[in-house]
Amino acid sequence: MLVAVVSDIHGNLPALEKAISLCKKKFKVDKFICLGDVVGYGPWSNECVEIIKGLKNATKILGNHEEYFLNRSCASKNPLTKLFFDHSILDFKNFDEIKTYKKHFILDEIKFTHTIDKKYIFSDTDFKYSQNLVIGHSHQQFKNINKNFWVINPGSLGQNRKNINKMDFAILDTKTSNTKFVSEICDIQNLIREMKSRNYPEQCIKYYEGKII
Repeated sequence: MLVAVVSDIHGNLPALEKAISLCKKKFKVDKFICLGDVVGYGPWSNECVEIIKGLKNATKILGNHEEYFLNRSCASKNPLTKLFFDHSILDFKNFDEIKTYKKHFILDEIKFTHTIDKKYIFSDTDFKYSQNLVIGHSHQQFKNINKNFWVINPGSLGQNRKNINKMDFAILDTKTSNTKFVSEICDIQNLIREMKSRNYPEQCIKYYEGKII
């Protein structure tokens, strides 16, 4: 099965819309799998949740930011993350929908989950895995292979930590394990303007502006 794997959208509606359009027109995928963190940071958490909900044959995985929203409390120790959380949850309405997100999902013996043991797993992270994995959370696009298995991270669709203009996702053939990593430039200025119109704190706006390359 050819699946589009997206993760860490973080309220970035233009990036999500562009990725979906590419997946339908260019890649003609059979299924969408969202690895979580649809919400938080960006200004369109509600809209992104609704679009993901409306996709045909889509599976939604629970991310740590969905957990923050459901708990009405941000567990991160990062002050800026808490500042984003306090603002982005103010007008959020789709609690019942994100409550339905799965902890993980198995397809063709591949485990799809937001992360493992709530850790940030990067391309050089030393950790043991005994099955094929697709994870998000670290916002880094990579594929690692050990003797018997592999782990894939599609990268962040909505909040690339190095270049905020860049959106990353992956196209995976679950039968052959063939993986195509997609990286596209996506205009971030509309998102920043929307943040300003919704009175985001200046520190939050400067964070995004500081990531533009």
